[in-house]
Amino acid sequence: MFVLVNLKAYPCDPVEVATAAADVADDSGVRVAVAPQAAHIDAVSETGVETWAQHVSPNEHGSHTGSTLAEAVADAGAEGTLLNHSENRLKLADIDASLDAAERADLETIVCANNPAQIGAAAALGPDAVAVEPPELIGTGTPVSSADPDIVTAAVDAAARVDGDVDVLCGAGISTGDDLVAASDLGSTGVLLASGVAKADDPRAALEDLVEPLR
Repeated sequence: MFVLVNLKAYPCDPVEVATAAADVADDSGVRVAVAPQAAHIDAVSETGVETWAQHVSPNEHGSHTGSTLAEAVADAGAEGTLLNHSENRLKLADIDASLDAAERADLETIVCANNPAQIGAAAALGPDAVAVEPPELIGTGTPVSSADPDIVTAAVDAAARVDGDVDVLCGAGISTGDDLVAASDLGSTGVLLASGVAKADDPRAALEDLVEPLR
């Protein structure tokens, strides 16, 4: 089970969260990664935790002021990138180009989508994984695996019909170990979460509780 903690632009200490995530991953054997702001990728990577970018832009080297170059985040220590998060939507052509950029930089990829139909379209572009995240549940503490489990199973089926090698993760409202177990039971190979760890008073304790059922 893959646990990816997206720090978004929350006012947390990215190094503190990353250090906790690295320790919890080592202690539990669970794959845990952290996706900080682009400016913090280097510092987070230095903790030893698996580090992801929150986004890479659909362009190569050149005159692209304000872009997030895939090669730059890889040089800073990122091993993968999210794409098309509900808070940073892309056009289909741009998702495709960003996937090409990530491939150039040897970054693993997860493309987010709102529903099973979009999951199928995203899977057709050939990412390593897709993640279903109904936007109305993001940050609510109500996991999609309990609010609407059919979305998760339908997303798994949609991806499998297109490309059986594309993993399916689920996000939105994930915060407890029970949420991870439920996601796994529905066919998900991992979860995305943010506020449950990034906003926690004790990120280490939140992560330990999260992975406890997987030990």
